[in-house]
Amino acid sequence: MTLPVQPKPIPEQQAKEIRRLSHDLSNALEIVLQTSFLLGTVPLDEEAKKWRTMLDNGVQQAADINRRLREYVRGNS
Repeated sequence: MTLPVQPKPIPEQQAKEIRRLSHDLSNALEIVLQTSFLLGTVPLDEEAKKWRTMLDNGVQQAADINRRLREYVRGNS
């Protein structure tokens, strides 16, 4: 039986830069999310509603990936 390999800790300087980039990404995603929300406050035709839904789904996926990245860095630095 083989024991799982523990990843090497992320060097502090790299972890700091990844956290900074993740924070900046969160800010950019928030702009997209809020813009999509505002689009939901105006009448849209059915095709535009589909595009807005795609936008919402994509930004939610990106936010989830960003959250997991922050958790990984936190757990490995």
